[in-house]
Amino acid sequence: MSNEPFFRRVGEAYQPTPSSRGPWNPTSLHGRVVAGLLAHVIEQRFGEPAFLPARFTIDMYRLPDLSAAEVTVTPIREGGRIKVIDAEYIVAGVSMARATCVFLRKTENPEGNVWSPPDWSVPLPKDIAPPEDARQGMGGMWATRSISGGFGAPGGDKKLWMSEVRDLVEGEGWTPFGRVAVAADFASPFANAGDKGLGWINTDITLYLHRLPVTEWIGFEVKNHGATEGVAIGECWLHDEQGAIGTSSVTALAQRRRMS
Repeated sequence: MSNEPFFRRVGEAYQPTPSSRGPWNPTSLHGRVVAGLLAHVIEQRFGEPAFLPARFTIDMYRLPDLSAAEVTVTPIREGGRIKVIDAEYIVAGVSMARATCVFLRKTENPEGNVWSPPDWSVPLPKDIAPPEDARQGMGGMWATRSISGGFGAPGGDKKLWMSEVRDLVEGEGWTPFGRVAVAADFASPFANAGDKGLGWINTDITLYLHRLPVTEWIGFEVKNHGATEGVAIGECWLHDEQGAIGTSSVTALAQRRRMS
């Protein structure tokens, strides 16, 4: 159904739904939902309004199937200014992915002016016509509004807006951190896709934030791609409708899709 969530709770476990499938194998999950779930559970247990989730890193070393998953969360440090929290995505006792979130206490900026790149000047999502395919990305995993370049465009000017169209966990709603954490995975296909399509599977994501998004749409601006001997890196600058919020960086391995 069109509003099917990515996960449903079954006791203490999280059961993926068919909507969470990824592009590489019809029986495996999309990396974005694994990243999103780990961020979601970390934030539920350790998030506080006074702290910003300034860095979220996830290592994805196995491709989970649609089996129910356990998420374990371990506090590494809970200081007055810095909190470091680890989490793992576990299926049938096997670790599939792990994440670390660094929370920093919000204060005030020091005095003085420090150079920052100018905010991008682009049309807002409401001013861009939606794609003709109403299902949009991955058969309806997200909504997009293209700004320039496009997926796989050979030029370097690739920009778009992305918004979520379904819940991560049924009945638990979205938070600003959850929205940007699940979206951050898109830096890999957006930065690494080329004129022959996408041949890279991402193995990690590092999301850096200096503030949380205040709107539902996350803007992606490709800033880097490099690849040698089957190993790639990619980076996107991230925005909301009010300006820059951070970056998403990824590494990836050369990969081929497995057909059903």
